[in-house]
Amino acid sequence: MKKDPVLVACAHGTRNPTGRRLIAELALAARALRPGLVTTAAFVDVQPPTVVDVVAELSGTGKPAVVVPLLLSGGYHVHVDIAQAVAAAPGTVAARPLGPDPRLAAVLRDRLVQAGADPDDPQTAVVLAAAGSSDPRSVRDVEDTAALLQQGWTGPVTTGYGSAAKPPVPDAVAAARAAGADRVVVASYLLAPGHFHDKLAGAGADVITAPLLPDERIAAVLLDRYDAAVG
Repeated sequence: MKKDPVLVACAHGTRNPTGRRLIAELALAARALRPGLVTTAAFVDVQPPTVVDVVAELSGTGKPAVVVPLLLSGGYHVHVDIAQAVAAAPGTVAARPLGPDPRLAAVLRDRLVQAGADPDDPQTAVVLAAAGSSDPRSVRDVEDTAALLQQGWTGPVTTGYGSAAKPPVPDAVAAARAAGADRVVVASYLLAPGHFHDKLAGAGADVITAPLLPDERIAAVLLDRYDAAVG
């Protein structure tokens, strides 16, 4: 019987211990949903093991693998770091990133409601806060997620970024107030706590939501990305 490829869950990497735990638990949740699936972790920055080393080792032992980016949009890490690692490792393919996806928008909406924001209030503006990338494909992915969130939100939904892309989150918050919002809520479009989530506290919003993890829907998205790449 042919074995399924190894699922390489490739995250950005963080020094935040809670962020590290939540990312590890996401891979474990995927394994729980798919008993028998072999998963391993890799990172593009900050912490080892690197995706280059992980896929090279698997390829060297003849094990096929699928790298699933635990990233919410397709920026440099997806199109360069992961793509180059996969290209150098025969038998390895890359899946597309987790976002955009309607299930992620549903998690965002739930986080907003949990933070006390009213989806039916036209005066409550949402700024979708992403890490940011200079890659226009990443920006487009975040804007697509904002459009999905807007479908279930009465007030305006705009985007802001932690780095590289514009506008910065504080500017997006200020623009929402200038446009007439009574309340501005930052929706943290980040998987887990870490550097970018910490920065949101200084953005000037009335409320900041928790990151997306933990949520079993994200593990389901992860498995869908894996299945599509295998297929």
